Amino acid sequence: MTDFHAVKSYLLELQDTICNALEAEDGQATFQQDQWNREEGGGGRSRVMADGAVFEKAGVGFSHVMGSTLPPSATAARPELAGRSWQAMGVSLVIHPENPYVPTSHANVRFFVAEKDGEDPVWWFGGGFDLTPFYPIDEDCVHFHQVAKDAIDPFGADYYPKYKKACDTYFYLPHRDETRGVGGLFFDDFNELGFDQSFAFMQAVGNAFVPAYVPIVSRRKETTYGMREREFQLYRRGRYVEFNLVYDRGTLFGLQSGGRTESILMSMPPLARWEYGYVPESHTDEAKLFEYLKPREWL
Repeated sequence: MTDFHAVKSYLLELQDTICNALEAEDGQATFQQDQWNREEGGGGRSRVMADGAVFEKAGVGFSHVMGSTLPPSATAARPELAGRSWQAMGVSLVIHPENPYVPTSHANVRFFVAEKDGEDPVWWFGGGFDLTPFYPIDEDCVHFHQVAKDAIDPFGADYYPKYKKACDTYFYLPHRDETRGVGGLFFDDFNELGFDQSFAFMQAVGNAFVPAYVPIVSRRKETTYGMREREFQLYRRGRYVEFNLVYDRGTLFGLQSGGRTESILMSMPPLARWEYGYVPESHTDEAKLFEYLKPREWL
């Protein structure tokens, strides 16, 4: 038996918890909230922090949307969902720090159910979090993965390697032949533990984001940087844009299902740049990043 109310209550609390932690870490900026409704059904609350002392832009959104027909992006791989009404809810966030030594990070947790008269509902949880450094530091990468592993190990020792690999596979740019960053966790279509334990698994992932990411921000936010590092950060942000607009399933689903465009695209960085034929100078910190843009066992 699914409990939509419990999931929604948790997600709203998670949004509050993450926003409070980021505001405390920034120490200057606060989140501005935009509550919205969707014509086809449902709505959400989008929160954006801009031009902070630490975070150039951070978006943390909650949405609960519904409809009578699923878009093609949802039914292409799951034809059994065709003709079902649906509901989806989740919290999704992307954080773009100003200091190039502080990694960008993304996280989301979500719940989906599709229903049809006379048939059992089809439901699942999904989500995860990942880290995208521009000047990677091994200590940070290990910490991020250790928190991820510790969060889901109680549900089974095979989950971390499985969903760590899924993250490496999903956050990959084929046209660049590189991963988006150093990975983390990614899971989808998760219902194998029954509703209560599958919900607990999703909560464990959602609750792990702050302890995985914020200590890294604390360690790196005072690092001195100059124009060279800033320009490289903006160049690498371009990769983030490429992934989100070309490959990200959530972006595609949101746009195809009539979602709120401003909320869907609030994950975009405030500034990014592209440079034709760019190749970093050998033996530089910028060149070092490319050694990290392939799957690696961090633990």
